Amino acid sequence: MAVLSASDPPSSGAFHPDLAGSLDPVLDFLHQNGAPFMINPYPYFAYASDTRPETLAFCLFQPNAGRVDAVSGLTYTNMFDAQLDAIRAALDAKGYGDVDIVIAETGWPYKGDADEAGATVDNAKAYTSNLVAHLRSQAGTPRTPGKSVDTYIFALYDEDLKGGPESERSFGLYKTDLTANYDAGLARSGSTAAPTILTPSPPQGTLQPSRGVTPTGFCQTTAAVPGSTQGQQVPLSSSCYIPAGAVSRRADAGTWQLAWFGVLLCLAMVGGM
Repeated sequence: MAVLSASDPPSSGAFHPDLAGSLDPVLDFLHQNGAPFMINPYPYFAYASDTRPETLAFCLFQPNAGRVDAVSGLTYTNMFDAQLDAIRAALDAKGYGDVDIVIAETGWPYKGDADEAGATVDNAKAYTSNLVAHLRSQAGTPRTPGKSVDTYIFALYDEDLKGGPESERSFGLYKTDLTANYDAGLARSGSTAAPTILTPSPPQGTLQPSRGVTPTGFCQTTAAVPGSTQGQQVPLSSSCYIPAGAVSRRADAGTWQLAWFGVLLCLAMVGGM
């Protein structure tokens, strides 16, 4: 979101002019290849800079008076839509109205330091669950009503080794021991039960004749951790679950290509006789 020089009101959304030399080629590439522009909107940080109760409600998709864009006349009832439409306005202004937007990550911390307002379990649950409900409604945004947007929630697990304030380590839906921090309503059963852990199999990828290395599938890795084993590092090791019948499709494709080449060669020879 830092690529924007203006975002309030959303219709004023514009990219920083001094980024044009780097950003314009990227936007043109996305346009030429039908690829989306991926953004990371975080209403939490908008609230952190303006901790009024009405701002919190606006950021959490909760009932509020709404905010009117005086230029477009559109009314916004949540910060997520406002941030998304600011990017949309910036893309449109550049002539890239056909470039879709994908939310690469968005989330809300459930815990923070004493000076990090709003980083609570209740707020994190409200943001995530209300965001999911908003997306499932397919209401779209005021600027693009009825248009869904692919959205990835940050994050599945806490980043417990990350530096910085406490909130940076507390965006996960689950702790690192796989217990839930809160129920966001995403589980198919609607429960807070921890996900099933696959039991890894010892074999690594094995060579097969003419097929290369078998995909390793799901792996559990033990990294070298300083200070463990009485000051010695634990060596890097992995154990993987290999899906049954996993093979290299690239190798199969090469075999078929050679076969077709042989058939075409024979036909060419017959035709020349």
